[in-house]
Amino acid sequence: MTTETIFANARIVLADRIVDGSVRATHGRITAIDEGRSVPAGAIDCDGDYLLPGLVELHTDNLERHFTPRPKVNWHPAAAVMAHDAQMAAAGITTVFDAVACGEVDPGGARVTNLRAMVDSVRETQARGHLRADHRLHLRCEVSWAAVVETFETLADEPLLGIVSLMDHSPGQRQFVRHDKYRTYYMGKFGLTDAQMDEFTARQIEASARYSAQHRRIIAESSRARGLVLAAHDDATLDHVAEATELGARFSEFPTTVEAARAAHRADMKVLMGAPNLVRGGSHSGNVSAGALAEAGCLDVLSSDYVPISLMHAVFLLHRGPLEMPLPVAVTKASAAPAAVVGLADRGIIEVARRADLARVHDTGDAPVIRAVWREGRQIA
Repeated sequence: MTTETIFANARIVLADRIVDGSVRATHGRITAIDEGRSVPAGAIDCDGDYLLPGLVELHTDNLERHFTPRPKVNWHPAAAVMAHDAQMAAAGITTVFDAVACGEVDPGGARVTNLRAMVDSVRETQARGHLRADHRLHLRCEVSWAAVVETFETLADEPLLGIVSLMDHSPGQRQFVRHDKYRTYYMGKFGLTDAQMDEFTARQIEASARYSAQHRRIIAESSRARGLVLAAHDDATLDHVAEATELGARFSEFPTTVEAARAAHRADMKVLMGAPNLVRGGSHSGNVSAGALAEAGCLDVLSSDYVPISLMHAVFLLHRGPLEMPLPVAVTKASAAPAAVVGLADRGIIEVARRADLARVHDTGDAPVIRAVWREGRQIA
């Protein structure tokens, strides 16, 4: 029996242009793209809406908030994964690398205690066919954490693992070059007094000096040996980028300065920035804005980071904003470009023989409305 779906009367966003027409999908693959506004019998009428490739997400922290919806509240693992997955699908994201933290500046924090449950539940719920999007794993390694190498090795051969990023959230480092921003962020996050914050800061500085360099090198070597995609995180200086290049990083996540982003480009690393940064108009940490990097020609990949719906919103902001970026180019930053970074050549573009991962989007002139989403030709939202 042939499983065929026709998406008709759509504004189809191809890799290099937009055409009015229809897309035919058979057994989950795109088999034809035709121009014209006709709507054949049995076809899905897109009513002139955009038809985009399903979005590809390389770094989202959204899973964590479902495991711990409130402080000290742990949720049912499978239910947490399915709730997260539903948000991804509704946001037009058909492939997602769930970013789970291997280590934390707070050793007893929920990220540490929930790590194994998050990994196991993503794998198990996907194996049972309970998830809408295609889920992979991204392991965020806090290199200043004493137990990070030991913990990493217990997860490094996880079948769904595809990306490993190297982080150091110590004061004076990378994301928190400015100590005042570090102090404000963590006092608010953990509810610390001035004295407690002084003690916390001293511990983090000591841990970074003691562990970060060696842990960064060990994990990078182990990741390369396994063929995992390595990412640098919060690069701020030329030295950071040089180090990432030497370690074999394929992309730079959330660089904090234009200087670092430009250096990453010169080193043939792709630059990923958060869509929330673009939607908000700036970084919540006081670092460089995603818009500034786009203007400098240094923005390659968008990530929804901590707000799933921001990814599609940011795509349309790039198109409608001051840069007036052609929509196919803006879409590529959330589809084809991230897919290429991780070697997924079967998705990210509306093209014959690619997966029929599609999103129907109505442009309101404000936040776009995602009306329907399909993964391999099957509607998931």
